Amino acid sequence: MPLKKSQTNVVFFLAFLNGLAAFGIDSSLPAFDEIRPDIGLLEGSNQISLIITIYIIGVSIGQIICGPFTDRFGRIASLKFGLAIYMIGALGSLLSQNLLTILIFRFFWGLGSSVPASMRTTIARDLYSGNEMAKVMSKIMAVFLLGPIITPLISEGFLTFTNWRVVYSLGIILGGVGILWSLWFGETLPTNKRRALNWEITTKSFKKIFSTRITIGYVLAVTFGQGAFVIWLSSSQPVFDLVYGKANQFAVIFSILGIPMAIAFFASNRFISMFGAKRVAIFSVGFSVLINTTSLLLAITSNGSPNFWIWLLLVGSSNIFLSLLTPIGLSLALEPMGDLAGTASGVAGAVSLGGAGLLAAIFSTQIKYSVTPLALGYLLYSTISFFLIFFAESTQRKIPKNFSVT
Repeated sequence: MPLKKSQTNVVFFLAFLNGLAAFGIDSSLPAFDEIRPDIGLLEGSNQISLIITIYIIGVSIGQIICGPFTDRFGRIASLKFGLAIYMIGALGSLLSQNLLTILIFRFFWGLGSSVPASMRTTIARDLYSGNEMAKVMSKIMAVFLLGPIITPLISEGFLTFTNWRVVYSLGIILGGVGILWSLWFGETLPTNKRRALNWEITTKSFKKIFSTRITIGYVLAVTFGQGAFVIWLSSSQPVFDLVYGKANQFAVIFSILGIPMAIAFFASNRFISMFGAKRVAIFSVGFSVLINTTSLLLAITSNGSPNFWIWLLLVGSSNIFLSLLTPIGLSLALEPMGDLAGTASGVAGAVSLGGAGLLAAIFSTQIKYSVTPLALGYLLYSTISFFLIFFAESTQRKIPKNFSVT
């Protein structure tokens, strides 16, 4: 008997699925030093970052592939298949003895992760629309952030008495839990709304997605917003180590920074109800632009090494406001898509995540002994994101302040 889909059940289920995708990254970051010698890399080798990059590439490519399949075969059948690949990827990664092997399995782990990653918006769009969906998505993100808060700490704790392979084995267990939970949760796409799987229909679907200004505008806005955040994700550990000499504090501080982000996601629901999703998105990104301007000026005037705590406060605050754009922007992007939710969600996820990874690489590769490239990237991408919101909304569309569950 499928679980009754109350909003609480939806929020926790989709947050868990989103957490599965994030686990592949969050469990790896504290284990870099332990993984290097086990796969034949020298101490301090930057090649270890490839296990994050290839994972993100797998997630990005997978979301494009899985979208049409979820619209054809349903959400739960697709999810079970994706989680099976997820578990195989995790198993292969923990058994790997060299860089090439672990990269191959990390890619498959990412492919498997793409299905639960896309379900956050796909299933949410099946059940909600407009501002109601934006509020639910914000709650999902708030609960999801429990993962990035505790996973690095759990990983760090495990590494004190065991090794990274045991940490990766948790991915297999979590994948199995996801399969069981999905069977309990039940399908959200009725049979009569499923779309045939053929190239012509898929091509038309993609054309509609990329020709709908609201959709592509918000997807690109989210892409640039996430691009700034991925600079932090990929470069925070080296900054702690090389710029500030605080590598031993990284896992704890990284986790603590997730707490105000979670609180902000819960609080944003009230503002969405009062002012509408569009205004909250504009305010959030606009305020981030102001913070990033301050951060860049501070970095330039301090020769790339401002006071650690002031820098952390500024970048942490910017992360909060930029993060709010993701659930709101994706909700507004999917609003016109209707029964194309699966395909549209896959495209949105692939473009935003893949694009963010590429955008982040431009600046993260420049970060060595200075935070100035990080601050510059944050300011540039948040500013572009801000103007893309206006581009998306320049179609005279009016969004009512409240939507009911469909």
